[in-house]
Amino acid sequence: MESSKLSKTAIIGADVKLGDSVIVSDFAVLAGAAKIGNGANIWRYANLYGCEIGDGTKIGTYVEVQKGAIIGKNCKISTHSFVCEGVKIEDDVFIGHGVMFINDNYPRAVNKDGKMETDSDWMGERLLCTTVKKSASIGSNATILGGVTIGEGAIVGAGAVVTEDVPDFTVVAGVPAKILRKIK
Repeated sequence: MESSKLSKTAIIGADVKLGDSVIVSDFAVLAGAAKIGNGANIWRYANLYGCEIGDGTKIGTYVEVQKGAIIGKNCKISTHSFVCEGVKIEDDVFIGHGVMFINDNYPRAVNKDGKMETDSDWMGERLLCTTVKKSASIGSNATILGGVTIGEGAIVGAGAVVTEDVPDFTVVAGVPAKILRKIK
């Protein structure tokens, strides 16, 4: 942890791997064998567990990144966003404020037996993996349903609900998101 700056109020688990020159602000929680890359910056009240964060990535205030999520290098994840298990974000991606990723399009509180669901009830077929390709940009308050791919360099408009794949270098917006135009 060469020249890292760790707040005294941050909670960092013993199993967390921090790269060099990492900044972790007040009240951030890093746990569950999270891996944080060189030069990453984790802001106040962020909650990261069991995830991977690439070099130079900035994680905003009140962001949650769940176990198994992967965020590449030089990304910006803005405040109040939620990155759930099964999400892979490639390098150089911008995620606006309040973006929500969904990994189960048919969530339930209880299983067929009437008991509270556990990870084993939905980890198989119902866990939907989502990929955000290199240099994509997702506007504030967008919702990304599980199992979609957002193409390289694509732009998702603020407030959009993405229900299907977004082609490379395409702008989409609306509810549900529709193609507005190609960028290249």
